[in-house]
Amino acid sequence: MRRFLSFRDFDWLLLGFILLICALGVLEVYSTTFSTRFAGMHIKQVYWILVGLGLMFAVSLVNYHSLLERSHWLWIASVLALVAVLILGHKALGARRWIGLPGGMHFQPSEWVKLVVILALARYFHEMKQREAALADIAKTGLIAGVPMLLVLAQPDLGTALTYVPIFLMALFLGGLRLRHAVALGMLACVLGAGGWLFVLKDYQKARVNTFLNPENDPQGKGYQIQQALIAVGSGGIWGKGLTKGTQTQGEFLPMTHTDFAFASFAEEQGFVGACGVLLLYFMVLARLIQNAQTAPDRAGTFIVMGVVAVLAFHVLVNVGMVVRFMPVTGIPLPLMSYGGSSVLFMFLALGLVMNIRMRRFVN
Repeated sequence: MRRFLSFRDFDWLLLGFILLICALGVLEVYSTTFSTRFAGMHIKQVYWILVGLGLMFAVSLVNYHSLLERSHWLWIASVLALVAVLILGHKALGARRWIGLPGGMHFQPSEWVKLVVILALARYFHEMKQREAALADIAKTGLIAGVPMLLVLAQPDLGTALTYVPIFLMALFLGGLRLRHAVALGMLACVLGAGGWLFVLKDYQKARVNTFLNPENDPQGKGYQIQQALIAVGSGGIWGKGLTKGTQTQGEFLPMTHTDFAFASFAEEQGFVGACGVLLLYFMVLARLIQNAQTAPDRAGTFIVMGVVAVLAFHVLVNVGMVVRFMPVTGIPLPLMSYGGSSVLFMFLALGLVMNIRMRRFVN
């Protein structure tokens, strides 16, 4: 056992996979924006990545146990930040999701709040003495994840709100969820889902689900995004049309090419081979994360890393599924490839926590 931290214990292979995804993302942001009003966004993306790298190394040096001890205060601060967004947040496209920053930039608190929820749940189950979660544990952890989720849903931001669900489910699974409780939770989810459809979801959110089921009913209206994404992916063929040469992308038929539909643009320009290559990179990242969870020095470390796995896997599955019509259209970005400072910083902060845990495997 060593007594001091060493950057030799960094998972440099994992970081290499992450940076390769980032590089592909920067190229795609450049390709999709160079002839549009968003030209230059790839430079901003590089800046966010560099800031994220700095935060990752900084977070890796802070003992994650000290973060766990303060997780309740971080959770309270997160809830207050989400309340502040509802009151003072910048309103765009009918939603309040961002807080304005100097220089015309905007910060989305709901992204980093996911990390706080991961820490809070990890601390709760780390301190739990019994090996199986009781109903009281399920209720308490439901509040830890549910309160921020409801505040994000009120913005409204259904896509981001749903990302809290896999964190909660992963924590319960690792915490010893009993089969009968899992069945009860499934039934409760069905009831809440039906109630949410009737009384909570906005008309445009219901329209997204209806469009997902039958996009051909309104190909020039609500079904336009799904249809254009499918055309873009299909027109890429095996090898793609080449960087800056995608017809659906460069012709601006496909909307939000540098954010929500970044994968569709990439598939059109790099083809089936390129798309599979990116998915393979995400698979390698998830595999390395799971390996780090297995070698974590304690239960809390395992919970934290697996919470990151749950969020990343959910983002990738939903975003890619949305592009190929396996999922309804949501505002969930493709991690590290879609443009967005808040999303990039979240991923590097999460990676910093993973490295933090890995570096303490051999420290007594």
